[in-house]
Order: sequence, then structure tokens, then C-alpha cells
Amino acid sequence: MAIDRWRPFATSVEQWNPFPEIQSEMNRLFDGFFARPRAIATGTESRAWMPVVDMYETKDDLILRFELPGVSEKDVSLSITDDVLTVKGERSFNQESKDDHAYRVERAYGKFERSVELPVPVQADRAKATYRDGVLEVRLPKAEEAKPKEIKIDIL
Repeated sequence: MAIDRWRPFATSVEQWNPFPEIQSEMNRLFDGFFARPRAIATGTESRAWMPVVDMYETKDDLILRFELPGVSEKDVSLSITDDVLTVKGERSFNQESKDDHAYRVERAYGKFERSVELPVPVQADRAKATYRDGVLEVRLPKAEEAKPKEIKIDIL
């Protein structure tokens, strides 16, 4: 069903369909909220992306794993400021041949930056990072005050 838009100074009535505009705005809203890459309308538009992360803790360490497929370890940098770990880098677009015509390019390329607030105090100077099969693992030893302490209960 189409809605006719009334235009007081127009010579004819034109049809107006609000649904494509609403759908486009809803997609943009959800893409921004869930940090999904935007669809590319032209080949020159840049796409935002950021790596996903898993974070968990053991008795002694806080461990973060970032998925960075297609990113070289030399293109990644890490920094810790106060209680925030930041991963920066870039995934390059390598087109093999200038004569190829792409039918679909859905993977995002370009620079990224991901900052994660750390839930417990850590010893930043003892941090260790390893990179294997497109996964960056960062091990952060917990600060002594963050480690659980057992308290012995005396029975009287």
C-alpha cells in the first residue's frame, strides 16, 4: 500500500512510500548498536569494524582473546592505560589482480581500535601477548589485591 503525499503547490499527486526509508534507518540504527560493518554502496565508502573479544579470568590471570583474521601481527599494537586495554591495528585489502571484477566484498578492511575496560586491577608490566591463527591472546596477571584470599575460620 502506498500513501499519497499531499503537496499544496504541486500540480500532480505523487506516490510516497515511507517503508524503504524507515527500513534503511532501522538497519543503520541496529548496525551501529551491534557494531556490525555497514553495507557498502560504493567501492570507495569505508567500513567500520572492530575485532570481537572474549574475556575471562583464572585464579591468577585475566585473559582476553581478540579475533583478528587476516591481520598480520606486525600491524597490531597493544597499550594499557589505567584499567583500559586498547588494541589498534589495520587489516589491508589485497586485491590480487587489477583485472578482477568483484561481485561481492563483505569483509571489512581498514584501521580498527578496540578499548576494553578491565574488571580487576592487573600488573601491566607483566602482560604477555601471543598471536596464533588470527587470534590475539593477552594474559594479564592480576594485582595482588585483586586475587582472592582465603580466610581460615578458627573453630572454638
